[in-house]
Amino acid sequence: MIILGIETSCDETAAAVLDNGELRSNIISIQDIHRAYGGVVPEFASREHQKLILPAISAALKEANVTLSQLNGIAVTYGPGLVGSVIVGLNVAKGLSFGLGIPFIGVNHIEGHLFANFVEKPFPQFPFICLIASGGHTQLILAEQPGSYQTLGNTIDDAAGEAFDKVARMLGLGYPGGPAVEKAGTGGDPNYVHFPRAMMDKDNLDFSFSGVKTAVLYHVRKISQEELRQDMKSIAASFETAVVDVLVKKTIIAAQKYAISQIVLAGGVAANKRLRDTFNKETRKREYTFFVPSPVLCTDNAAMIARAGKYLFEKKMYSEYSLGADASLKL
Repeated sequence: MIILGIETSCDETAAAVLDNGELRSNIISIQDIHRAYGGVVPEFASREHQKLILPAISAALKEANVTLSQLNGIAVTYGPGLVGSVIVGLNVAKGLSFGLGIPFIGVNHIEGHLFANFVEKPFPQFPFICLIASGGHTQLILAEQPGSYQTLGNTIDDAAGEAFDKVARMLGLGYPGGPAVEKAGTGGDPNYVHFPRAMMDKDNLDFSFSGVKTAVLYHVRKISQEELRQDMKSIAASFETAVVDVLVKKTIIAAQKYAISQIVLAGGVAANKRLRDTFNKETRKREYTFFVPSPVLCTDNAAMIARAGKYLFEKKMYSEYSLGADASLKL
């Protein structure tokens, strides 16, 4: 079974080829146009997808040494995400499916992130607790079996990745914010400023990151530009640590509450080194098993969509051509 994966939910234009479960290629085209605006501009994103999607697919097929005629199916994101962006990938998938006479399957982008942990071995075993943290989502999921998920907690305001982007703009670090804050905080004192850790009640599994973002804003306003330059490393490290503390502690609480010994990390924020290192430390301490994809599989990519699609193809859960983009699709 050779599957072409397509991912266009936000600002990465991605295509990948999965051959009997083995990743043969994973092409990710970055839309640099958004850097000048400090964030993703939806209209620009959809236009860039139109320019980049066919070259990305061609590059993925070439790298995998596969032709269109060898494909058995196409897996494509149909939500959640920016509706204009999702439509581009979805319509290309439908066109290829119709032209080649092969089935296509719409994949939930969030489920794709979860399945990123099944691209490279070792794989987690169901059931497990999964933290999905990205620019648009921060969720705790109890994955009971493939296709059966219980949402344990959500962010009530900003997603973790969104908070990183906004704080990066406050500090003048540029876009994308996650890597910029991580780089700026390297070598800084993580305890230099004690930023708030919100909603840390023992039985509460929801998240809130608007408070820590606002706390950074107030701190920056009360110091001079010279102090900001001098203390940048420690301010960035302190903010990063505040977010990491909440993500890790909430996930551990969920694992304890549901008596689950496997913890899985997914989403763009999962590429953050401080977060990965802290999870490694805390899970070893409790003798939990911890899984996290390679950094390239944490950010939006088509390999994870192809892998989730493989599960759906095996179940013959094909999509109809009437399938539409769903910007607010739930897991």
